[in-house]
Order: sequence, then C-alpha cells, then structure tokens
Amino acid sequence: MVGLSRRTLLKACAGIGAYGAGLGAARLYASDAGSPTVLEARLTEAVLDGRHPTRGVMSWGDGSAGADPMPPVLRMKRGEPFHARLTNRLDEPTTIHWHGLRIDNRMDGVPFLTQPYVYTGDSFDYRFTPPDAGTFWYHPHCNTLTQMGRGMAGLLIVEDPADPQFDAEIAINLRDWRLGDDGQFIEAFKPRDAARNGTFGTVRGANWQVQPSFDAPPGGLVRVRLAATDVTRIYSLRLDGAEALVVALDGQSLPAPQPFQTLVIGPGQRADLVVRMPDGEGQTASLVDIRPSTAKTVASFRSTGSSLKRDIRDTPPLAANPFEAPDLRNAEEIPLILSATAENASRESFCGSLGYSFWAINKVPWPGDTADPTAPLAEMKRGRSYLINLQNTTPHLHPIHLHGMNFQVVSSCVRPVSPLITDTYLVLPDEKVQLALVADNPGDWVMHCHIIEHQKTGMTSYVRVV
Repeated sequence: MVGLSRRTLLKACAGIGAYGAGLGAARLYASDAGSPTVLEARLTEAVLDGRHPTRGVMSWGDGSAGADPMPPVLRMKRGEPFHARLTNRLDEPTTIHWHGLRIDNRMDGVPFLTQPYVYTGDSFDYRFTPPDAGTFWYHPHCNTLTQMGRGMAGLLIVEDPADPQFDAEIAINLRDWRLGDDGQFIEAFKPRDAARNGTFGTVRGANWQVQPSFDAPPGGLVRVRLAATDVTRIYSLRLDGAEALVVALDGQSLPAPQPFQTLVIGPGQRADLVVRMPDGEGQTASLVDIRPSTAKTVASFRSTGSSLKRDIRDTPPLAANPFEAPDLRNAEEIPLILSATAENASRESFCGSLGYSFWAINKVPWPGDTADPTAPLAEMKRGRSYLINLQNTTPHLHPIHLHGMNFQVVSSCVRPVSPLITDTYLVLPDEKVQLALVADNPGDWVMHCHIIEHQKTGMTSYVRVV
C-alpha cells in the first residue's frame, strides 16, 4: 500500500436491469437532479478470492448497513441531469473521476487541477448532464494505486432510449487483486515491474468474484457490458460456447456490429458485446482471458429457461453519440512522445507517491499529485481541430486516456485502424499513431497512461482548452 505521511497530511491540511444476474449480481442505482445518488467512500470487507474475507477494502456505498461491498453500477440517461453526493468516510482524501464522460471541467475529479480534495468527513456534489450514451466507469483520482487497487472502481451506464432492446443485460467489472495466500492485501507494486509492464494481481476476477456465472435466457440476445477497471492488466478476451458481436467500444457505438473473435482491452477501456446464448437449458458460454499465456475463464453465462431462438444477425447497431468531425486539412499538429526516464524524482504528495519516476511524456515526468503541476502539453483554442502525433518509444503497451473529450483514430504505422471514436487508446510498442479531435470542452484536461504505476511514476500530463 502507498502510504501518506503525517507530515504530508499536516502540510496539505494547512494549505487548504439485469436478467437473473446469478452469482455476479450488481446493484443498480438511478438518480435525478433533485435526489442525489449517495456515494459514501468507505472501508469494508469482502470475499475477493472466494475463500477469505479481505480487510481494508475500499469502496462506495449508500450508507446503509449490510450494503453490497462492490461499488454500485450507476445508471443515468443521456441528456438528463445527474446528481451524486460523495461523502468521504475514508481516513484520507478522495475524489471521483467519471471516466469517458464529456462533462464540465469542474466535475472531472482531478485534485488541484479541477477541484479540491474531498477530505475525511467532507462531501462534494457532482452535477452534470451526460451527452453520450454507453458504458463508462468511475474511480478516484487521488492515491489511485491504493484506492483503485483496493476496490474503488465502479461501472457507469448511460442509457439511450433510442437503443435497441435486448433479452437481458449483464454488466461486468474486470479486475485483479493483489492478495496473499490468506486473502489479505500485499504490496501494491514492485519497482522493477512498475518500470516495465506493471505489477499484476494474484487473483483475477469479475464483479468481485472468481469466475462468476450469470444466468440469461437460452437462445436470447444478451448485451454484455465489459469494463477493464484493473490498475495493470491488459486483457485478450475470447468467447467459448456461443456467438457474439461487438457493438460498441469505449462507450461509442460501431457503425455496424462486428464479429467477436479476440478482443484486446487495457485498463480504462470498455466493450459492449451482444452474446447469442446457447439454446439448451443449463448450457454455458465462457468469457476467457488468453493473455499472457495461460487461458483463464473470467466469467460464464448459463442458459436458463425456454429458448427464445433469436438470430444474432438481427442485431441492429446502437444509436450513435454526437461527435464533431475534425478538420484534418487545417488541424494543428501536437507531438507527444511516450518514453522512459530516470529524471526528476517523484515528489512527496498528499495523494500518495510511489517514490520513483520511470516514465515521461515529451521527456517530462509528471511530478505527482501536487499543487504546482508542470505546464500543459498544449494549449488548444476552443472549436479548432488538432492532430495528436503520438509516438511510443518504449517496448511496452500504454492505454492512453484523455479526460473530457473524445478523439478519432486516424492512422497507425504498425496496423490498420478504423476511424474509431474513443477516449482511451492502447498504444503498441514502437507505434506511431495519429489521433484527431476538436477542442470542444474548455478547461484543463489530464492525459495519462491508465496503467496506474506508469501514471504515478511520470506518464501523465494535461492539455488546456481555452
């Protein structure tokens, strides 16, 4: 666990609808602008390895006794106001970042850059209207390796009344846990691993369980919402025992459903599948992670009831979200280079420091969660088009996430790409990729690697839209 020293603490204080979801059942919360969804950040216990109660788990709840330890799956509607009240019952500050949502900068949840810390015992009201429908998620942007690594990562679903109806819907939160043989947390990272791919967990699961099973109608078309909320792991997923289509990536619908064969998603990324369930009662399909070498079932789907005999070819595309196409001819180019570094050691921080700088963007490692961040990577004019020339000079993959805006993938030097719209792009080793956007949301927006050890040891910065 990354510790917060008493000296740092004092210094900072002085300055300021599933169908029979089976074993993987998740609570669903809705909210309107007048009645806030309560998100109480808290310590709890949970059985994460299938055998032992793990102490020191961090999560959110509604403040009621006996609440499900897993963060609630939040549901809201596109174009309708949403109101959430964060109350902090942890013994350290926290915030909430709404990953993938294009909302007001003041609601983005980044300490010092967009909002103050929410200290122990304090509350903060988040109010916004989501402009996009799709699968998103929420997590802290404070002491992230500890808080996210110990459980603070929840799914967020923005519904669109124009979307087609499916026979069932299942939301799956994919993540690892770093647990010892007794089920208790062990050190969150190893420096030698943080300087490479990151430190992997010891227990792989979904919806806070090991190999959960979800029930759905036989022969039905089931929308499966996947979110990779892990701090490190990159998944290579396949489905055994059923047909499936990919209908959305990172909250954005595909122009036409695509056959699901193998899907690679890194931390921060999401995918929506439509699974055609097996026809026979009790038959199962398995979602399998084949990365890095030993295949492992992360979840399964069991047919229960009478067959609906749907045809997967009847799956329609989802409704598209609004997106202003960039003017590539007149776009201003922004060079971004991802690299390793040994310069500018990490600074002590109220939100925790790993004590190392291994990574950098444009040769500058972000110093940590501080009140005086480095200058922005770029200053963009609102309404203008930009082309980010992103080059990965390292031998490792980096899921790069941009807050507050979406971009379109234009080209890559190592693989064919579709003009996908996204907020998180998994950059391959030695890849040069072009990402285009219109600077349509004013404010300071963080851009970082979502392998949290990479983020916390330098691969973070921000852009400014004025």
